[in-house]
Amino acid sequence: MLYGCAATFAVLLALTSNQTAQLRWGYLSAGPYILGALLAVGAGRRLFRREHLARLALLALVGLGTVVIPLALEVRWRDAQPEVGVIQRSGAFLSKGQDPYRTYDKHGRLVNTISGRPAFESFFPYFPLMGVFGLPSAATRQSKGLTDARIVMTLMTLAVSGAALALAKMTRDQKLRVAQVLLVLPTGALFLATGGDDMPILALSLLGVAALQRRQSNLAGISFGLAAAMKLTAWPIAAGALLVARDHRGVSTWKRVLGWMGAIILVTTIPFLWRAPAAFVTNVFAFPLGLAGVASPAASDLPGHLLTTWVPALGHVLAPVTLLVGSYFVTRYARRHWPLSLSRLLAVLSVSVAVVISVASATRIGYVIYPINFALWSAVTAPSVVEVPELVLQP
Repeated sequence: MLYGCAATFAVLLALTSNQTAQLRWGYLSAGPYILGALLAVGAGRRLFRREHLARLALLALVGLGTVVIPLALEVRWRDAQPEVGVIQRSGAFLSKGQDPYRTYDKHGRLVNTISGRPAFESFFPYFPLMGVFGLPSAATRQSKGLTDARIVMTLMTLAVSGAALALAKMTRDQKLRVAQVLLVLPTGALFLATGGDDMPILALSLLGVAALQRRQSNLAGISFGLAAAMKLTAWPIAAGALLVARDHRGVSTWKRVLGWMGAIILVTTIPFLWRAPAAFVTNVFAFPLGLAGVASPAASDLPGHLLTTWVPALGHVLAPVTLLVGSYFVTRYARRHWPLSLSRLLAVLSVSVAVVISVASATRIGYVIYPINFALWSAVTAPSVVEVPELVLQP
């Protein structure tokens, strides 16, 4: 069913998308998804005793056809989402000891825009650590081939998510499902092949979740710290980790987790913030929030964007009101279910992030992969309920 739905999505994307990288991925991936669905039906009727092995082999086969081959071809064709070029240019600046935050808004006017590029591509809307994915291309002075930022991000995603699944307390089928959603279905494969900047964030977040399960606070702090030092989208789950981090005795270890996260973020961020504070704030915060005077390409037709388009005044009201109301209900829920479990935290994050994406005036539909993964992780980390038969005493 999942591979069949993925095939339908790939076909619709190929027919409707106006972005070359996405539509080509749709055409390339539709066949492997259809083949995966047909093989799953056949295997389900014959291989009852080796179902897990069959599903694992099918996962690898579909991943080859929807991630590896499309990624290789799109790199060769130089088809990519704009963020790939942005990351590679930032890597080039970093390799020369220069500041990647070059463009900023000053009195309503953009300064230091990149010539020949759309204005939005002049911004680097990430934290400095994201630029490391552009260093290989800067070192070889090649914008394609094995040093393409997508390949580097894909390799890191595979390595980190593999370590996370090995560490996680899940059944074999649960681990396979997590890998399926994170890497092989369109919720992962599309992004790995065309853009990929959110995939290392999710992989590091999964590693952090596995570390929280194992009560390994140092690893959790390092994982969430690295993710938060790359992109702002990692901050909700990094902050939430402080509420559920505990040691093997059940004692809260939020200070240790916060110490690791703070150290990583400060060490990688302070030099750039100190050098050009205005440019840093404009790139990392103002531009993603639509406050830099430049239209973001991330403005998908979600409710928040449509409402603020029809009534521009709502752009200054909708998000703050949503955050206030949402904070009230989240706090009330947390107090009622305190101490908060990891599973419940992930469920709250899934709903909260989905709401924020829906009401934001400028966001992209692709961010839905965060609440989808959080919801799945919540389900697989929920403590299993063991039914104890009732003991009946006979006279």
